[in-house]
Amino acid sequence: MGIFLSTVINRIDRKGRVSVPASFREALAQQSFHGIVVFRSYVLETLEGFGMDRIERLSKDLDRFDYFSQEQNDLVTSIFADVQRLAFDSEGRVVLPKSFCDHAHLGDQVAFVGQGATFQLWNPQKFQAHQEEARKRLSHQKKGGHGNDRGA
Repeated sequence: MGIFLSTVINRIDRKGRVSVPASFREALAQQSFHGIVVFRSYVLETLEGFGMDRIERLSKDLDRFDYFSQEQNDLVTSIFADVQRLAFDSEGRVVLPKSFCDHAHLGDQVAFVGQGATFQLWNPQKFQAHQEEARKRLSHQKKGGHGNDRGA
């Protein structure tokens, strides 16, 4: 399993094609599927991205739920029913479905945001605002209860 790091902003062409960052393609090189697996986040206005190995593991993890439980059904409906397998073309590009672009408010650019074992696809301006808010929350938490651990 590869690790997805950094943030890379790439252009989306008129046909919805975008080049997946080379470092992300390298992280996916040993996958059974030559492409990415993407679905609409049910928490944020972004797209969640994985390699095929991660989605296969997520499928196996569903075995811990009762087969017809509401939680199992919600996960299957929210994730697996929405997943799109986007194959790389000869230039390392994928075609983003219009409904996915609409969900994430993507125009002519997309930010590929490394999340370790996964990645997200964001509208670059929305990601910048999201990242600033996340940093503010972390800073506030750090100052609020734990003091400054940077040493004196």
